[in-house]
Amino acid sequence: MKTENFKVKGMSCEHCKSAVESALKKTKGVEDAKVDLKAGKVEVKFNEDESKLDKLKDEVRAAGYEVS
Repeated sequence: MKTENFKVKGMSCEHCKSAVESALKKTKGVEDAKVDLKAGKVEVKFNEDESKLDKLKDEVRAAGYEVS
């Protein structure tokens, strides 16, 4: 398992937090995803054999948020 952190712009409430976490958790290979609203970032624990960081960022973008 690998853990990565990245910034997510546009999150401002619990609904945003839930939307990002849900989008990531439904992605194959993701074991856990935790959003820190104050810091504007997400921590994702995933299996690199099943998913790649670029794919995870694409899922966040598809949920309507910017990734940096």
